[in-house]
Amino acid sequence: MWSSLVETTEKIILRNLMANEEYARKVLPFLQGEYFKSRVDRTVFEMIRDHLSKYNATPTKEVLSITIDEKSNLSEQDYTECITLVDQISHPTEKADPVWLIDKTENFCKDRAIYNAILESIEIIDGKSKTKTKNALPEILSNALAVSFDEHIGHDYEGDADSRFDFYHRVETKIPFDLEFFNTITNGGVPNKTLNIILAGTGVGKSLFMCHHAAACYAANKNVLYITCEMSEERIAERIDANLMDITLDDLKILPKSSYEKKIQRVTKNIQSKMIVKEYPTATANVQHFRTLLEELKLKKNFVPDVIFIDYLNICVSSRFKNGNNVNSYTMIKAIAEELRGLAVEKDIPIFSATQTNRSGFANSDVGLEDTSESFGLPATADFMFALITTEELEEQGHILVKQLKNRYNDVFKNKKFVLGINRGKMKLADVDNSTVNLQGSNQEETDMSCGVGFDGRNYDEKFASNRNKIRNLKV
Repeated sequence: MWSSLVETTEKIILRNLMANEEYARKVLPFLQGEYFKSRVDRTVFEMIRDHLSKYNATPTKEVLSITIDEKSNLSEQDYTECITLVDQISHPTEKADPVWLIDKTENFCKDRAIYNAILESIEIIDGKSKTKTKNALPEILSNALAVSFDEHIGHDYEGDADSRFDFYHRVETKIPFDLEFFNTITNGGVPNKTLNIILAGTGVGKSLFMCHHAAACYAANKNVLYITCEMSEERIAERIDANLMDITLDDLKILPKSSYEKKIQRVTKNIQSKMIVKEYPTATANVQHFRTLLEELKLKKNFVPDVIFIDYLNICVSSRFKNGNNVNSYTMIKAIAEELRGLAVEKDIPIFSATQTNRSGFANSDVGLEDTSESFGLPATADFMFALITTEELEEQGHILVKQLKNRYNDVFKNKKFVLGINRGKMKLADVDNSTVNLQGSNQEETDMSCGVGFDGRNYDEKFASNRNKIRNLKV
């Protein structure tokens, strides 16, 4: 019954590929020869496709007959069946409803893609595949389930003016910060399909910022995936514990288990989201590993992240270039950045990562894009990039300086520099009063600051709690 229906559907498709050029141009980009179960149907389809591609017109019955005659690799039986099929599909029939025909063809492609994926998966499971392992199963099934007709072929400036106007006034989905200055400079948070980069020297606070923001997103009921290529999963989770429990890392290590369990319950009481921390060995993971991880999390844990943190970009590897193959650092880091941004676009989520400053930038109190280590291709690819800067004076005051370097969400020269409160023991950041700080003067003026609100006092705790509550209820 199923086989008979498929054969009927295939003949409908082949007949309309010959008779309906408009239909053929719409569906041929999505049809594949492997979708046709019969070898004869597949052969005739490939003839029609190749003729349209070469001559920009659908073939006639006579053209297909001549093409079949010229094929030297057809058996006598296949030759006879191809001639018979061409004769059948060339007979005129009632014109089918175009909408129904497109839908029918799309459903056919989806069914055949899933069927072929299942067959390929069985072959892999049985160990018969020479090129693929079981790790490829999630991607194979995901690609099959993603088959669909996308007829959009570009934006018509005049014809799509109304949709463009709607786009200008659409409320964009964003992941907000619990830091007011960051929400100000990003117009309410970072949008999906973006790559956001933190630039800082060793030990300045790259991981601290990502742990703080990961904890803030989790507390705001966002699903968070934190990928670490440097520290272990437990070390990252330890930092997030310190942040959410408002306890120093030193005190966390001596906390009794009963107290720890109570704090965990208090932290997660009003949170319905999940946070997953995944560790990869340094310089071994690329975007294909991350893509497979996302599919496994979706299948095994029903987990789809709202935001991804990758700690950090320079110790990932490229899926396109292999280390040691005469590929310089500029090309390698730029490739990794492009692949991560491609993943952000593909999965419709924002990605945060970090990069080191070079040697000159390490001791620089006014870090710029030119201080990016290894590759200037990274800032060229990122959507949002900012530097974290510290000095002895800033550390004494419990502050850290933030400098915008690139910003596709807002004017990079507005609030270009500002300071945040930092508590390294608790892995926390907070807004402080910047009104008395001159950030536009010399480097000395920028580092010799006096901010109105101290970091370690009661004002900070109130500010931090207020920000977390505000972000949890924020709608963008």
